[in-house]
Amino acid sequence: MHEYTSTARVWGLSCPGFPEEVSRARRWTRDILRGSPLAEDAELIVSELSANAILHTASGQTSGSFHLALAVSPQVIALSVTDDGGRGTAPKVEHQDQEAEHGRGLDMVSALAHRVVVHSSQSGHTITAELFTDIRPGAHLC
Repeated sequence: MHEYTSTARVWGLSCPGFPEEVSRARRWTRDILRGSPLAEDAELIVSELSANAILHTASGQTSGSFHLALAVSPQVIALSVTDDGGRGTAPKVEHQDQEAEHGRGLDMVSALAHRVVVHSSQSGHTITAELFTDIRPGAHLC
């Protein structure tokens, strides 16, 4: 394979920061990954990250938005959600007890994904969850 050739396919979707857009993001993910054994996990991850963007950042405010990217290669499915920022701190995984009503979303995402990366910038946060196609779901790399 040529060094500049990639077998990855990449899709993007921008959504206004309305709660009903979370279901649109789920459908979009499901449609792209139809037939993949990782489609349900990917759909849950996108749902959680999209809802977090709307609930916890400026994405959910008037004229806010969030952006999704989905990259698929033979080795990995990478799902990214970028929000509009607006919080002083970056999102982080918090291990809450099972009775907690909030704060377990990124913990759930990290349990489903093989790797979760949070990138913060002046314009917002991007959370990327990676699902490796050749590793059992739930198995994590060292």
